[in-house]
Amino acid sequence: MADTSLWEDLVTSALLGTDRRAVPAAAVEPAKDAPVALLDAAALQTVRRRAGLLPAPAAPLPERAPHDPRPPLPAAARRRLAQLLADRAPSGGGRRGVAPDLTELLPQWLTTANAQGYQAPAELLPALLDAARARTDLRPQSLAFAGPRALWLAGLNAEWRFALRSAGSGSALLDVTDADAVRKPWEEGLFAERVALLAAVRDQDAGAARELLASTWTTERAEDRLMFLDSLRTGLCQADEPFLEQALSDRSRNVRALAAELLSALPGSALAGRMAQRAASCISLCHDGRDGQAAIAVEAPHECDADMQRDGMTVKPPSGRGERSWWLGQLVEAAPLSVWRERLGGRSAAETVALPVADGWRDELHAAWCRAAVRQGDAEWSRALLGAPGSPPADGPGTISLAERAKLLVALAEEERAEWVARFVAAHGLSEAFQLLGVCAVPWAEPLGRAVVDALDIARDAGSYPWSFSGVMGLAERCLDPSAAVRLEPLAATPDEPEGASPGAGGYWAEAFQRLVSTLRLRAAIHTELTGPPPGPAPA
Repeated sequence: MADTSLWEDLVTSALLGTDRRAVPAAAVEPAKDAPVALLDAAALQTVRRRAGLLPAPAAPLPERAPHDPRPPLPAAARRRLAQLLADRAPSGGGRRGVAPDLTELLPQWLTTANAQGYQAPAELLPALLDAARARTDLRPQSLAFAGPRALWLAGLNAEWRFALRSAGSGSALLDVTDADAVRKPWEEGLFAERVALLAAVRDQDAGAARELLASTWTTERAEDRLMFLDSLRTGLCQADEPFLEQALSDRSRNVRALAAELLSALPGSALAGRMAQRAASCISLCHDGRDGQAAIAVEAPHECDADMQRDGMTVKPPSGRGERSWWLGQLVEAAPLSVWRERLGGRSAAETVALPVADGWRDELHAAWCRAAVRQGDAEWSRALLGAPGSPPADGPGTISLAERAKLLVALAEEERAEWVARFVAAHGLSEAFQLLGVCAVPWAEPLGRAVVDALDIARDAGSYPWSFSGVMGLAERCLDPSAAVRLEPLAATPDEPEGASPGAGGYWAEAFQRLVSTLRLRAAIHTELTGPPPGPAPA
């Protein structure tokens, strides 16, 4: 006890300073300054304290790591993963300007390795978990690649506990057929863990996820119910309708609105039928009095009654928006698009969109149709509302926003989507194409890749600086087909600067293209290391 008290006195003197708190008399030696005496006494007491510890029983050995039956990585792929996790650029880079960004290649590497079904090397698991701890976007793929041994390691290191919390977000680490394995984290987990768990169950069994949510629905907080309900977007089907209809009577207005949105995405739902009747009563076919051509007449609703509000409609419009136009937009976007063929004379989506709209309602009506096409994932209507990619956005059928165009593109097949964006880039360049490029499948199809490279070449010849296109360059590094490297090689040379060009722009462009070429080559090498060399030509 005496030693403990002396140690505490020494700590106090060290914190306050020997000028304000004298060194304990028992620790002071003659002819020594107070600071020196304090340090000597602290060193002596430290040795005494350590020597006085009693040996404790050894901790039990951990259980053996679970077996991972997946095949091991090829040696070259294992070395590449170590390089990516260490974030070391290949040799010969010089400035960072020409070296590939390895951190941006790791997600693609993990995606390919998971598709091939390889197991993670044991010696790289700690570095892989460290990378996933630092970057939440890597966690689902990293945990799927790490497999069951990730959870085993997470139980031994507190810094990797996120793997235990995130286990539900990776289907490889969750068996939804095990009711106990699902029920316990659902009832006892943190909110983020429960959201991830529900999403994982929904990915594997939509009905089981719905039943899991229904089991605790009445006890959940309103904000939690909203997030949980949003998980039903994945695999939304007609079987979800009874649960969503009940949610239309929820205490929370936001929950009611989301339930109505999901029901309206099911064209066969009762809510969609109700909204179709209301919307059809507001829109009809008429004939222009001047030349007798067909047109669309709009009579916006005059009220938003209780039944309309129960079906998710909001009474009060945003600032600067009229009530009747606000109600009309909500009705049209929630109505099945199929209703307009019968209502407007059997016309196709393209023919309907081309009709004139009376009394200045065109933009309001087309904007609501855009939202309906996105919500229902309707390719025909999305195609009609997108219009021709070569026409200026202001001349299109009401689709002015690029963000809105990007949403409509998602409904198209991958090949058609890439072709549309390629033609848009060819017509308008890259300055407005960034959002559209982001919704195209990776790697970009050949027409789209060619259009992007051509547009970059044009921008270089114009003498502008490459960092004006840094976002597109970053996308190109990740999304261009690696075979485009051959075509890009001539652009990596430093060109002669034309008169009037920005000073030094040619050198910067050469550096940017060199980085793009080296990144594409590295991606090609990574793919070969994980999948094997491409097949050779067929024998004659």
